[in-house]
Amino acid sequence: MIIELHNSTAIINQDKTSLSEFLKKFSVLHERFKDNDIIFQLKDITITSLDELVSISEMHRQLNHAFVVVNSQLNQDDFEDDFIVVPTLQEAHDYIEMELIQRDLGF
Repeated sequence: MIIELHNSTAIINQDKTSLSEFLKKFSVLHERFKDNDIIFQLKDITITSLDELVSISEMHRQLNHAFVVVNSQLNQDDFEDDFIVVPTLQEAHDYIEMELIQRDLGF
């Protein structure tokens, strides 16, 4: 797991661990990032392995922060509107920027 902090955004890379191991490590660290928007960059992932990730996303969004998954293999159309999947890191940053604007405007 590789973690980078940019302003109020934490970019967390899966690195070489399995998704289940990655999520176990993150669940221990989640408290540390509760005040950050989060971008997960994931590799080798399938739709069937995302149940735990969806619950982490829901929990984080309840704290009023963005949670975005970056993976070019997944399609946003396969998920609910409140679970955000984008193919590139730039799109994740763009999404978070738009969400920050909406928060500032009170939406």
